[in-house]
Amino acid sequence: MAEKIIMLSDGRAPPPAIPARLAAPTGLLADALGRPLHDLRISVTDRCNFRCVYCMPKEVFDKDYAYLPHSSLLSFEEITRIATLFVAHGVEKLRLTGGEPLLRKNLERLVGMLSALRTPSGRALDITLTTNGSLLAKKAQSLKDAGLNRVTVSLDSLDDATFKRMNDVDFAVADVLAGIDTAHAVGLGPIKINMVVKAGMNDQEIVPMARHFKGSPHILRFIEYMDVGASNGWNLAEVIPSAEVARRISAEMPLAPLQANYNGETASRWRYADGGGEIGLISSVTQAFCKDCSRARLSTEGKLYTCLFASRGHDLRALLRDGRSDAEISAAVGALWSVRADRYSETRTINTSGIDEHREKRVEMSYIGG
Repeated sequence: MAEKIIMLSDGRAPPPAIPARLAAPTGLLADALGRPLHDLRISVTDRCNFRCVYCMPKEVFDKDYAYLPHSSLLSFEEITRIATLFVAHGVEKLRLTGGEPLLRKNLERLVGMLSALRTPSGRALDITLTTNGSLLAKKAQSLKDAGLNRVTVSLDSLDDATFKRMNDVDFAVADVLAGIDTAHAVGLGPIKINMVVKAGMNDQEIVPMARHFKGSPHILRFIEYMDVGASNGWNLAEVIPSAEVARRISAEMPLAPLQANYNGETASRWRYADGGGEIGLISSVTQAFCKDCSRARLSTEGKLYTCLFASRGHDLRALLRDGRSDAEISAAVGALWSVRADRYSETRTINTSGIDEHREKRVEMSYIGG
């Protein structure tokens, strides 16, 4: 059984320093490696109703697990205020995540608040949401009405037994598929469907998943099982490389590479040679894409993380609740991003067990989203 020591909050981390000179945002903020700030991923809850073995395993996140108290969570007004400052620095895409974001009460209200924001040039933002799909059929229409553009749905298998073994709460595939159908019907597309591939657990589902969604309006993406956090018992031997995923699919349904939609896109794109749509491959283990990473992450309780594999965050909530001005917080964010040099996936050190034992414990994916 996994030892119940996981990192959800780095309470010791101080708020970021406020520069003596409060530089105004220019709409283009680059880090130390020249990567622009373009995306902000916002975790709205640390709770989830699934217990996926690669994210929130039941032996760690059991019935006695203590989640963050509501008072620790950022309010919708605080989230919108921070998002506004990031947009001024060049962010054009906001992704709501969790945990399972649809568990956050009245989430539609937050979507409406964020959808009213505009870039410095006056353009609307791209507002998206990642979900396990369990509540999507119920919430899709209200989310669309509030201004949500698209959804990404996690689905790791079409086989009920395999899917239930992975989500570990006996949730059926049919209910997720119903949510996808409803989201498509109300216009939350193109829908992306994420499959985390874990060797020996669901890799036999690679080709059936591809076959099922081929010819549909949806984009299926295969994600290499990643060493995020400290609770999922990650081992390199359980990673199926994206190249192997492509080989298996192409053997039955030939694939051809596609150009990226934009610089920094996480998935490499492949099309079916017969015109039956496309798939994506997310290869953060075998083909790191750190050099183009333009994503910042805001945790449920207001800490800013500049890398998915970070060990520490920067407490923006402390600045908000200490009465700091927008100019001060904006300058602090700008100073943080300008010195960012994270590239963990390019420099990860793997020992024989597949884990770098000398590195500090990383923040859990369920706390800052994928």
